[in-house]
Amino acid sequence: MKREIDFLKQNLIAHRGYHNIEKGIPENSMKAFAEAIKNDYIIELDVHLLKDGEVIVFHDDNLKRMTGINKKIKECTYEEIAEIQLKETDERIPLLKAVLNLVDGKVPIIIELKTDLRCGKLEKEVIKLLEQYNGKYAIKSFNPLSVNYFRKHSPSTIRGQLASDFKNDKMFILKKVFLKHMLFNFISKPDFISYDIRALPNKKIQKLREKQLILGWTARSDEEMEKAKKYCDNVIFEKEKH
Repeated sequence: MKREIDFLKQNLIAHRGYHNIEKGIPENSMKAFAEAIKNDYIIELDVHLLKDGEVIVFHDDNLKRMTGINKKIKECTYEEIAEIQLKETDERIPLLKAVLNLVDGKVPIIIELKTDLRCGKLEKEVIKLLEQYNGKYAIKSFNPLSVNYFRKHSPSTIRGQLASDFKNDKMFILKKVFLKHMLFNFISKPDFISYDIRALPNKKIQKLREKQLILGWTARSDEEMEKAKKYCDNVIFEKEKH
């Protein structure tokens, strides 16, 4: 039976919400998500697991870039970070359950799971939260084991594999080869590929596009947006509407 994924093409995708720090709207904040809803954009966001088991919406492994505090996310409890300001605004780091309550099915959500090679704990908690959610959503990860966890434990969830050419990534060469060529896809069976537009055009991606949805990330200019539209089925973007 064909899986329904056309909702991932219904509008442009706002990277970490429709954020603009110059306007006091930091990435992955409740205000950024409210702005995306207002503009009817699909929301893309990132999630981490804290040491107390709470799932927060935040991109980096460390708090420093967004808060000025040099501390690893996995070493924090939510009580410790709940009142920390994002980029000196009134916005705070939100819980995923709070974001789901805000969005409430108004627009689709794409959730990127931030994990290392180990997986299971974050995925399990995200599945619990999504089981109570009635809106349209998908998950994605660079980690094919994370994508595969959803295939096995939440098979109805639409899942995507993040990929790039990884030219500028310092990682174990075998890991880079497997991720670059998406050699785990036959196991995790992703419904879509989310690909780095800096690595396009790419013959492998163009071949995959004949049968699979391709989402390009991340367009930050008109030029990048046009390139992404040429080679992808939808585009994850930042800043103003293109």
